[in-house]
Amino acid sequence: MTVHTTDPGARTEALADALQVDGHLTSPRLRDALHAAPRHLFAPTRGWYAADGPGPRRGIDRDTDPSGWWDAVYSDGSIVTQVDDGAGDPARGVAEATSSLSSPGVVVAFLELLRVRPGDRLLEIGTGTGWTAALLAALGAYVTTVEVDAGLAATARETLAMAGFDPHVITADGTFGAPDHAPFDGVHVTCGVDRVPYSWVEQTRPGGRLVLPWMPEYGGGHKALLTVTGDGRASGRLVGGANYMILRGQRSTLRIPDDITDAEATVTHLDPGEVTGSHGADVAITAALPDVMGAPRIRDGVIELELADTAATSWARVRQGDGEHQVWQAGPRRLWDEVAGAYMRWVEWGRPDQAAFGMTVGPDRQVAWRDEPSNIITP
Repeated sequence: MTVHTTDPGARTEALADALQVDGHLTSPRLRDALHAAPRHLFAPTRGWYAADGPGPRRGIDRDTDPSGWWDAVYSDGSIVTQVDDGAGDPARGVAEATSSLSSPGVVVAFLELLRVRPGDRLLEIGTGTGWTAALLAALGAYVTTVEVDAGLAATARETLAMAGFDPHVITADGTFGAPDHAPFDGVHVTCGVDRVPYSWVEQTRPGGRLVLPWMPEYGGGHKALLTVTGDGRASGRLVGGANYMILRGQRSTLRIPDDITDAEATVTHLDPGEVTGSHGADVAITAALPDVMGAPRIRDGVIELELADTAATSWARVRQGDGEHQVWQAGPRRLWDEVAGAYMRWVEWGRPDQAAFGMTVGPDRQVAWRDEPSNIITP
């Protein structure tokens, strides 16, 4: 339900009600935090709004369309606040988004997983606008938040101070955490990562929680809830999908050449749309092939799966057809064949869904597992 008012309290209450109906919000303390850190204080004057799920995508401008701006800010959608690392206009919706005010439903879901207690010392990676840092502080935590972009960090400091919050904002590469402020009771990550930096585990006390968007180079993203163990590792299950902008130092290099005339052309009866249709299959494939990048694309209305290895030696493209699907592969590896093999192994397991999988992060390696941590998925 849309509330046509500029009263932040009424807007926040309506948003919280909607989030509760959708199953995102269960904690009364978190509802109170949404009131204590009203979202409009952290929203840009101009930006690009995208509903979380089916819905409108449009530019918003508080000066030229204040009603539309208020509706967007208190809806369950993200607002792009920066594109091309600050080089473009976010309100046009035509450049690569590099920072955003995340959807309230997504934010609340991660905060519910973190289970913040008053007095917790928390590390946040990716300050952005500062809204989640404010929510963490409103929940009673002592917050250290790290932002790699100096401009975003400066704006967040000002906004947080104006809103009455004083988390410690550090301008630095979040990969390294904040060792001078450790140990932490938990880590809250607002950017996608393929490889979880061990520094985050190392700086968290045993029993502490890490909540993060695990976004491997292959397939879709996953919410990960990890608990630090006494042996210096963090382990836990995947608890839903996630789609965040990637940590700057881990941005994907997946590129497929436009000219495929020199590739080996074959056909397959395995539908690429089926292969890319399950979060569970995604985990099984990325665990078996950790050096393979892959993403589905829509080209001329048809699904294509693009694949490349991280060493930039091989690539493949699979285009959905009618019964038979076209395959092009180049380089010393046959990446589609490898992905198809990993997919069929997942089928033989009985097609377990995402909830069957988890991950463990240690000082020496990061692994995915099925059903229990000892059942590590190997190539």
